[in-house]
This record gives sequence, C-alpha cells and structure tokens, in this order.
Amino acid sequence: MVDFQLNNFSFDPVVSLGLLAFLFLLIALPISFWSVAGSSDSSKARFLVAISNLFLTSQLILRWWQSGHFPISNLYESLCFLTWGCTLTQLFVERAWRSPIVSAVATPISLLSIGFASFVLPENLQSSSPLVPALRSSWLVMHVSVIMSSYAALLIGSILSFGVFFVDGKKQFNIRNSSFGSGSFRQSSELYIDEKNEKLNLIRPVEFTNAEQLDSLSYRSITAGFLLLTVGLISGAVWANEAWGSWWSWDPKETWALICWLVYAAYLHTRLTRGWQGKKPALLAIAGFFVIIICYIGVNLLGVGLHSYGWFFDA
Repeated sequence: MVDFQLNNFSFDPVVSLGLLAFLFLLIALPISFWSVAGSSDSSKARFLVAISNLFLTSQLILRWWQSGHFPISNLYESLCFLTWGCTLTQLFVERAWRSPIVSAVATPISLLSIGFASFVLPENLQSSSPLVPALRSSWLVMHVSVIMSSYAALLIGSILSFGVFFVDGKKQFNIRNSSFGSGSFRQSSELYIDEKNEKLNLIRPVEFTNAEQLDSLSYRSITAGFLLLTVGLISGAVWANEAWGSWWSWDPKETWALICWLVYAAYLHTRLTRGWQGKKPALLAIAGFFVIIICYIGVNLLGVGLHSYGWFFDA
C-alpha cells in the first residue's frame, strides 16, 4: 500500500505537499534532539517546522480549491489540518520560550499525525469526495475548524505536560502565581540603607527551571484549547439541531468529546482552585491526551456513529 502511494505522489500535488511537510518535520526532529543534548539554539528546527507549516497551508488551500469546499471533510484532510494546527501552536509556544526542549517534545506529535495521514490511510480515505447533505452547511467551517484547532492546542499542551516528568524532575516547583504569567515573576529580599537605617525591598527576576517553563506553557496552551473546545461543542450542538433535529444525541463522538471537555475542565479546576502545579495536573493533561486520541482517531476508524469517516480495517 505504501509503495502504491509513493508511486502516486508525483500525480497528486496535495499528497506531495503532505510528504514534503513530513520530510521537513522528520529532519527537524533529530536536530531538536541534538540541540537539547548540546544546550544550543533551536532556530534551525524552528525554521524547518515553519517551512512544514507553510507546506501544510499550501496543501489545505490547494485541496480547498480542487474540492470546492473547506478541506476538512474526511480523515486525511482533518489529519492534515490537525498537523497544521499543531505546528502553528508549536511555533507560538516557541515564540514565548525559545528552547529546543519545546521542539523536541512537540514535533513528534505533528510528525506522527502527518505520517499517519500520508502512509497509513488507504487511498479511498485520502481522496476528496463530494460533501454529504448534512455537511453542506456554513457550520462546517465554524464547527470542525474550531474543534480541530482545539485538539491541536490541547495535544501540544498535554505533550508539554508530559515533558514535565523528564525535565528537571527532581527540582521543586516554586511558581507563586498563576501560570498565565509571561516571565515577569519576581521575588523580594531586604536591603538596608546605612545612612537612614531604612529597610527597602529589592525586586529581582526569578529564573524558572525548564520544567516550570513547560508547566506554564502547557497551562496556557490547554486553556486556549479548552476555550476553543467549548465553542466547538456549542457550535456542534447548534449544527446538529439544524441537521438532525436534536441538540445532543449521545453519538459516540459527542460522548467522547464531552469526556474530553470534562477531563480538561478538571485540569483547569485543579490549577485555578486547588493551586496544583507540576506533576499532579500533568497527569490529568496526559489522560486528556489519550481521550483525544480515542475521540478523534478511535471513534472514526471504528466506523460507528454519525461522525465516522469510515472503518479503516474494512478499507
């Protein structure tokens, strides 16, 4: 199957652009690992990820032009859109913290996503097809694009939480406020002035450990993804009411999306009300990661429910 697909890359520019995106991510991955090992700058890996994102952008635009509808109607297109969202989220995260650790942790999820779409999915799931009547709605762009963007932000945030267990794991977390900060955390010490014998506070910046940086960026990414997921679920309910006459039908996809929302709601609750930081909330984020995989890939490939893209094992 792979050999057949490789022979057809030159005839399908959409698939070829996906292959180029995969290639650049594949090159970026070892470079990011080497940068982490050598404590060097990650600009090369970041550049390759940015080029890959441009290829994915071109791919989606080309498929949109070819098919005449927003390119997110089947599993191949949605995986490419997810990879585009993951690489874009990664670039935003690296803009906040230019560390090779981010690239080393986040690049694999994008590589696996586009690799699965390019090399594992059968040809009939990669080809563009006319939209079924239920999808011929203006809600397609609104609902599906927001949901997939939320998945991208949540996946990157969760994988950054996973990195907390491997980076500076023995050091104690000492972040004294919410993780929404942008690096302007401060600590104070006392300074005495001899002439007037006055006591003044000296304000100095605090240096975060790598694990604390990952924890903070993970929190911010998951928060953005959770808000997008909430909007996506609401828009999906409105669309379902228009298409099927029911706001909520307990379809397997809907049920797992709700479970996903509840897991990340619990994550945010523990951080905002309980003040959890570090490994405890990271466990919830990792659980959310696997729930997204089940919701997005598992339900689709089993071919059950109204949201199925087709049974992979029957292809």
